[in-house]
Amino acid sequence: MPKLPGMIKGLGVTLRTGLRTVTQGAVTVQYPREKEAPPTRARGVIGLHEENCTACMLCSRECPDWCIYIEAHKYLAPPRREGGKPRQRNALDRFDIDYALCMYCGICVDVCPFEALFWSPEYEFSEPRIADLLHDKEKLGLWMETVPEFEDYEAGAETKKKSVPR
Repeated sequence: MPKLPGMIKGLGVTLRTGLRTVTQGAVTVQYPREKEAPPTRARGVIGLHEENCTACMLCSRECPDWCIYIEAHKYLAPPRREGGKPRQRNALDRFDIDYALCMYCGICVDVCPFEALFWSPEYEFSEPRIADLLHDKEKLGLWMETVPEFEDYEAGAETKKKSVPR
């Protein structure tokens, strides 16, 4: 019998919420007719800033789902100073993310030392075929247009800033 006060309290909460819905209208957003703006720093889709990518493969190695595919080749770049040796550089041939496998953990974005990967708040990127969820470097580059400008952290938070290239 001691559970009765808790049950009455729970029914009271349910009744208040139901009355609020009747007087103020539905609480549920009628998606897709009504869309809410995602909160700041929302995780939607990953954008690639191709110029910053050095094909170091850190994101691919750290990905727990193995959904990032990178292919690159090496070439000789001119020396930085006159009389110096030519430098060996990586050129990105393929950078794909399979969003059918991705669990959106963000490890790839966090581990990238060259700020080539960014979170975009876009969450509507469904496809009629599952094979179309494999986004190549061109499509990932298009997502960079939707990456918002960096907002300062709240007071007392981590201070490392990740600048969004424009």
